[in-house]
Amino acid sequence: MNLLAAHADWSVSPGKRWACLAASQGRGWRMQAPRPVGDIVAFAESLRREGIPSVLGLDLPLGVPRHYAMQRPEAGFVDFLRSRADDPGFFTVNATLETVSLAAPFYPMRGIKGMTRASHAAALGLPGAAALHRWCDSATTTRPAGAPPFWTLGANQSGKAGISAWRDWLAPALAAGAPLDLWPFGGGLHGLLRAGRLTLAEVYPAEALRQLGLKLKGSKRDRTARLALAEPLLEVMSRLRVQPSAALVDVIANGFGADAAGEDRLDCTLGLLALIAVLDGLREDFVPDDPAVRHWEGWVLGQLELPRIYAPA
Repeated sequence: MNLLAAHADWSVSPGKRWACLAASQGRGWRMQAPRPVGDIVAFAESLRREGIPSVLGLDLPLGVPRHYAMQRPEAGFVDFLRSRADDPGFFTVNATLETVSLAAPFYPMRGIKGMTRASHAAALGLPGAAALHRWCDSATTTRPAGAPPFWTLGANQSGKAGISAWRDWLAPALAAGAPLDLWPFGGGLHGLLRAGRLTLAEVYPAEALRQLGLKLKGSKRDRTARLALAEPLLEVMSRLRVQPSAALVDVIANGFGADAAGEDRLDCTLGLLALIAVLDGLREDFVPDDPAVRHWEGWVLGQLELPRIYAPA
């Protein structure tokens, strides 16, 4: 089956959104150099216009915590997100806990002395700070916990990225009947692949790095660390039968560039390679057999290890 795969490194700032694309060719892939996403609606439509099944990895939350979901009337996350197209108040970032509610769960607008995630959870009627996380966000033996979907402060937060993608693209697109499918809510990844439709999956570059067996010696913001990753990265591509374009080879050899977007170019490259590994069956398309995960919380593509702290309830 011919496929088009892409990964978009998401940011609240459109200027820091970069994407990497690859097309299957026989028993392998041809992968292009990272490029700016630009208008996300036009970008998504360009993937679908290829006339073949297409998959887009995104490093932003596709799902909400189960204890929050238990208080919602919708049947699942896709219905929930579709309904938010006519609910702009949902995307308000609350300045104080007094205005936090099921209808406006994002918090905080800015740092406030004494604020805690536990108090945020309590305002949402959740049983504790851990319940702000989806199960896939919780720590495993190989990585720390990810960010809760509704938390919007600090470096370790994904709430603002979720707001920008859900509000400005996904909710309106789903409400308008756009040909989008969200993994794992619609079923297994391979079963969702249909010509003329775009399948979206949650893929995190930090998780992808581990899945690919790579180690970054230093910060991804450091070009020196990115340069040291060049040879191992090309070896991974060879193992995955991915042929990089000449421009991509140059980008890798250059440490993904000296500007601030270098880390974004690296991230979308890593995310796409992890996506390809699952598409080719080299890594399992695993989703826990848990109704809350499959209907509401979602999962990170390629994540095989179950979190050790926050078990489903």
